[in-house]
Amino acid sequence: MNQVDKDRPLFYQTVDSVMTEKKAVVLVSGGLDSATVLAIALAEGYQCYTLSFDYGQRHRAELAAAEKLSHSSEAKAHRVISFDMSVIGGSALTDMDIKVPEQASEGIPITYVPARNTVFLSFALGYAEVIKADAIFIGVNAVDYSGYPDCRPDYLAAYQAMANTATKAGVEGHGSIIHAPLLKMTKAEIIHQGASLGVDYAQTVSCYQANESGKACGECDSCRLRAEGFEAAGVVDPTHYY
Repeated sequence: MNQVDKDRPLFYQTVDSVMTEKKAVVLVSGGLDSATVLAIALAEGYQCYTLSFDYGQRHRAELAAAEKLSHSSEAKAHRVISFDMSVIGGSALTDMDIKVPEQASEGIPITYVPARNTVFLSFALGYAEVIKADAIFIGVNAVDYSGYPDCRPDYLAAYQAMANTATKAGVEGHGSIIHAPLLKMTKAEIIHQGASLGVDYAQTVSCYQANESGKACGECDSCRLRAEGFEAAGVVDPTHYY
């Protein structure tokens, strides 16, 4: 293993760019992180099948952004899976009676959606098995994030272990590997990585309460982390605010 490979974040594995037959399911929310992950997967030589979720969240602007990103990157296919997590609520992102906080808070914030990444990865795992994908890419981050428990290395390790025993492909020894290339990167590092790969961050929507046209509030936790990332990276923030 060379020094470059040693420095890769956990769950990140390189693939020779000429191996274009490699397939990956990429979770694309329409935000900054997932746009960067999609660019990384493409740069690593994967044929990308993007997956987004209409799960009862506050707005659909991120879904429109995800579709645009998928099409502009020439993903092999883009699917949107619909289900309604608002029926259980418990999050400011799925319960309209809970206000999105505009101040930093201690502990796990109310914007955490119970079990969301577990549900997302389960759909991705099933889709990956159907198309015989080698990898699943997800843009979770354990550095500049909001404290969500399903964005941590031990969560991903546990999910990978489960996936290896819960699918036909897994028990036969050719299951999908979960890749989280942003896991140990700061937001500034993520932006630098994406910029070097040509990501147009003006197409992305990160705001928890964006309006219908995708303009951001500039006040929520996600907007704050995004703005701080661009400032730290020394890159002009292309975010459109209302």
